[in-house]
Order: sequence, then structure tokens, then C-alpha cells
Amino acid sequence: MKSVCVFCGSSSGSNSAYTEAAQETGRLIAEQGMTLVYGGAKVGLMGTVADAALGAGGRVIGVLPTSLQEKELSHDGLTELHIVSSMHERKALMAEKSDAFLTLPGGAGTMEELFEVWTWGQLGLHNKPCGFLNTNGFYDQLLTFLDFQTEEGFMKPVMRNMIQSAAAPADLLAQFRSYQPPKTPKWIKQEET
Repeated sequence: MKSVCVFCGSSSGSNSAYTEAAQETGRLIAEQGMTLVYGGAKVGLMGTVADAALGAGGRVIGVLPTSLQEKELSHDGLTELHIVSSMHERKALMAEKSDAFLTLPGGAGTMEELFEVWTWGQLGLHNKPCGFLNTNGFYDQLLTFLDFQTEEGFMKPVMRNMIQSAAAPADLLAQFRSYQPPKTPKWIKQEET
């Protein structure tokens, strides 16, 4: 694992634990010799994780659509900053440059990014680990809902288990290193429901 994509909020949230988790995540990625790939902005948890990785001597690749660069959100001090034409192009390039996907707290955009790459993994389009950094129980209710989806027959347990979670960044990165993608088809046959 040479690079980790971090999805996270362009806000910092209301609890300082989220900022601390972003700082620790960025620092650990850099200290473990990996490249941080993220959305390219200087604001919120996005800016925090990038600054922490850079401060620890790490490489940071940002990918930002033109529409957000025009709002003066781009981070000036990155190792690489790719300006792309759309959000779709942004997500595709981030996925291409990443070996794993770690999700810090965030809003709708953060959820959408993680759910898309998780779906790509379920479809066999990549074999990269995906997970939630469950800082301060931020994702508890979402993880419970994913379990409910599985219980209700909308997701195979093996697909549910593709999403990993941990409260500490070091633990989630360790899970990523030992990740084995599922070898079962995604689709649930009628007789299996």
C-alpha cells in the first residue's frame, strides 16, 4: 500500500476530536511512507489532513475541480495539485492514484465519495480496501444501518464486510494492510433471499 485516499469534510465539525483524528491520520500516512491523496482543498478537515501529512514530511496529491478552485479553496503547498473539469473526473483520478480509501467524518459529499468506491469494489472494478475512521462514534448509526441492510437481504454479508471501521487511524491502516477482497459475486440470487 503506497497511497491512501482520504475522504473528509470541507468543514471541521463541532468536536475537536475530528480535527485531532485528521491530524493523526495525515501524520501516520506520511510517517508510514505513503502518499496522501485527497480533494485538494485548504479548508476544514481536508486542509487539516493535508497539512499534517506535509508537516510530517509526506507527499500529498490533491485533486480539485475548476469550480472549487475558482472559489479560492485550493491548497497552495501540495506536492501535486491536479485541476480537473468535473467532480466525476476528480473521483476517477483520486481512485486511480490510491491503493485504499479512508473516510474521516464529513457530510453528504464525503458519504457519496466512499459509497461510490465501495460500490466499485463490490462490482469487482478494484480490490482496494475501504473504511470509516469512526472517531468519537461518528459512524455508529451508519454502520448499524449497513448491518440492517444486510439483515434485510439487500447486501451479502461478505459485501458488508468490505467496509472496515476503527476508532483509531493506526488500527484502520493496519486493517487495510491485511484486507482480502471478497471472491463471491455481488448479486444476491432470488433463492438466497
